[in-house]
Amino acid sequence: MAAITSTATLSFHSQNPIKTLPSFSLSNIPLSISKPNFTSFTNLSLSIPASKSNNANSPPNRYSRFSCNCISTATPSTNYEFSDSSSEVELRLSLVGLDVQSSKDIFVDADGTSLVVQVQHSGSHITLIETNKMFEKIRTAETIWFIDDDQLVISMKKQDPDLKWPDIVESWESLTAGSMQLLKGASIFLVGDSTEINQKVARELAVGLGYTPLDTQELLETFAKQTIDSWVLAEGSDSVAEAECAILESISSHVRAVVSTLGGKQGAARKADKWQHLYAGFTVWLSPTEALDEDSAKEEARMNVKDRSVAYSNADVVVKLQGWDSDHAKSVAQASLSALKQLILSDKKLPGKKSLYIRLGCRGDWPNIKPPGWDPSNEAESNSEYMADPML
Repeated sequence: MAAITSTATLSFHSQNPIKTLPSFSLSNIPLSISKPNFTSFTNLSLSIPASKSNNANSPPNRYSRFSCNCISTATPSTNYEFSDSSSEVELRLSLVGLDVQSSKDIFVDADGTSLVVQVQHSGSHITLIETNKMFEKIRTAETIWFIDDDQLVISMKKQDPDLKWPDIVESWESLTAGSMQLLKGASIFLVGDSTEINQKVARELAVGLGYTPLDTQELLETFAKQTIDSWVLAEGSDSVAEAECAILESISSHVRAVVSTLGGKQGAARKADKWQHLYAGFTVWLSPTEALDEDSAKEEARMNVKDRSVAYSNADVVVKLQGWDSDHAKSVAQASLSALKQLILSDKKLPGKKSLYIRLGCRGDWPNIKPPGWDPSNEAESNSEYMADPML
């Protein structure tokens, strides 16, 4: 069964609150770094074009080079109002008490998914909002801003007008609200070598999304009336993996569920020939790593994808975990949703294709779905792909 390498997405999560990593891509595989929404600072220096605002009164060359403390999502120092009007989003920031004399006292820089808004006050710059992780990308050249009474109004054109923005920044709240429109009811399966990590992250996802939480360990132990450990001792890990595979088959047609799977040798996801029913939903591989920086994370991800002996490489999304602390389970869940969002936006037909795969019986022909009646033993048939609209 083929792995979904063409649409794999990587997210790097560090529980160390003073480390973040920038985005990177692996050749032939669109991979990205998502940054969990907990306090995570990094010092950086970056170049910014002279003027990205269409305000005619903006001072020329207001930034040539700009050093700052960047936070992974946003730290507004003032209240704001946000609205989404289909093709564009609007942000209103209060200027009350800032004694703004003219538009020359205001500096707005919007670029891609980053936004910095500052006001000059008493000889210094006050940051109203700063984020390098807006909910999605904007059309930078079409950003305009103006002063409306005691508010600064920033209007930004969305790159994807069909995507509804719940908020200006990508956060746990905006991701859980915004993911519903992308997932379209498709379930999520958490895989990886740690059953505990899979369980805790799955619970956070289920609560955030309003999905049904399903735990294969709990289901298996309820059915067998014994613990997984005692089952392994009595009958071996293969017996447990076979039983979990049967559980996965029974829940593969469920929608709006988050499923935590068994880790280790007894887990079905550890075996490449047990993925037939995991393909029914979006799979997230929670993968511990010792990588400390972008380059080592990139190399490790490349090796993961290249090494087909690791069945987890069949997953749609890979989240690299630098250590583990259950207190950060929600941060890992956020990183998972961020990566899933990137994946689905790269191919909006994926949720419909997952639904089609289920309706045809989860036959193991993912991602190249074959016509109804397909027989995997027939080589001629196996070379053709079913091209029906997955949304039907």
